[in-house]
Amino acid sequence: MRVLAIDYGSRAIGVAVCDELRLTVRPLTTLRLQEQDRAQIIARIVGLVEEYKAGELIVGMPFNMDGTKGAAARQVEQFIDELRSVVTIPIVAQDERLTSYEADARLRESGASRRERKAKSDEYAATIILQDYLATTATASPQDFPDDE
Repeated sequence: MRVLAIDYGSRAIGVAVCDELRLTVRPLTTLRLQEQDRAQIIARIVGLVEEYKAGELIVGMPFNMDGTKGAAARQVEQFIDELRSVVTIPIVAQDERLTSYEADARLRESGASRRERKAKSDEYAATIILQDYLATTATASPQDFPDDE
């Protein structure tokens, strides 16, 4: 089942998706908040969930560096509540501390210009959020795989 991830920001929302086997993650799109109202953003995310047949939605939670929740985290919680009112799939909050910095560093390494980094950093942050989530859920114990004997 595919999983969509969201990096919610004050100006833009980055979206990433993984393949059905949860092996690869790719940036999908950036939704600019100044170009659309909140209802349009929610509708676009619902459309992406349906288009990619996502079975789970991961939303980056911007904890403070000490692990507490600040104003940004409360905004994300409100956004998650809005999403839960319109989608039936599970929505999971994933720690997103430093993902924007890591996304910018990855884009710099790839030779992206300042303009490209600004345009793509949110969706790349969403890929990091999704990669982190998949890494934490991919740990399976041997009892999860029965012997073929």
